[in-house]
Amino acid sequence: MDAPAPIDLLSLARDMIRRPSVTPRDAGALDVLEAALKRLGFACHRLPFGMGESGREARVDNLYARLGTGTPHFCFAGHTDVVPPGDNAKWSLDPFAGEIRDGQLWGRGAADMKGAIAAFVAAAGAFLRAKGGAFEGSISLLITGDEEGDAVNGTDKVLRWMEERGEVPDLCVVGEPTNPERLGDMIKIGRRGSMTGYLAVRGVQGHVAYPHLADNAAHRLVRMLDAVTREKLDEGSAHFQPSSLQVTTIDIGNPANNVIPAEAKATFNIRFNDKHSSASIGAWLRAKFDRAMAEIGPGGSYDLEIRVSGESFFTAPGPLSALVSECVKAETNRTPELSTTGGTSDARFIRRLCPVVEFGGVGQTMHKIDERMAVADLEGLARIYRRILDRVFA
Repeated sequence: MDAPAPIDLLSLARDMIRRPSVTPRDAGALDVLEAALKRLGFACHRLPFGMGESGREARVDNLYARLGTGTPHFCFAGHTDVVPPGDNAKWSLDPFAGEIRDGQLWGRGAADMKGAIAAFVAAAGAFLRAKGGAFEGSISLLITGDEEGDAVNGTDKVLRWMEERGEVPDLCVVGEPTNPERLGDMIKIGRRGSMTGYLAVRGVQGHVAYPHLADNAAHRLVRMLDAVTREKLDEGSAHFQPSSLQVTTIDIGNPANNVIPAEAKATFNIRFNDKHSSASIGAWLRAKFDRAMAEIGPGGSYDLEIRVSGESFFTAPGPLSALVSECVKAETNRTPELSTTGGTSDARFIRRLCPVVEFGGVGQTMHKIDERMAVADLEGLARIYRRILDRVFA
């Protein structure tokens, strides 16, 4: 294979931003990426999953691309789907114009994470040119269109497709925007688990002047929530901050001030560390709720539905995090913090198959109005990714 033509980093990033790929719509973002990867010699596989408009789940497009057949097999993972822009009128520039102004690349997805994808493709192109198009090992990209949504038809299903075909990578970097303030601040080596509880409590409706003839569902709900919020789940662990339970809504729907409600509902989310599993927390919740109901007295009942987005996970500090840290420091002169903070990511699926860390741009504007990424950071990120490839395939 001859050395490929260089990839124009900014042009690729801008072209992807100009495709309004709000989950689950691709809008041509993967077409842009696939064309760039094919120019570099990657074999590309488009992997749509889901039932489409006629089914319950949205149909989602994904892309797996690989160059080489040997080991080591290095995978870069990410997503081209983005969150909605919100009110376009509040943006300083069109959110899907991909404009460059004041040294910044503006647009939805610039930080999270089309910029990082473009940086990696440009880095891979520069690496291949330096190698004359030949190297020992494999480089792949796992890019989904279903990360910002329910993640049902994205990375997890692509990984299962990869397993069936013997495409399991040896190590992986996810390009999420991990840095709080400056490029080089932070590498994510794991994430807390996430689960949401939907609590519905039932009592007996009645007149507020005759409480002995009713059973106030709101009172039961308040006692039950107090039982799980008055004490900490834990004090944190070696690699994780403390677990947190946050009530996000309480809904009674009672318009009358003289009626005792028969039903009250609440929703809460728990971000939990490696001291727990979703199963252990689910058992703890039910025990607390049962005890609170018993303390109030007979009568009343409740239902608890739990939905788990992901278990806690981390890749223990070791060869992969050390390699990425050294490359980051060589470029930025900063030693990145190894962290597990923030929300969950698709690394939760990848961790099942191989060591994985996350490193991308600065996350200050992700999901916000006027999302943007400094051009200097974008170029620096491409150089860091190039250093990683040089080290992996040294």
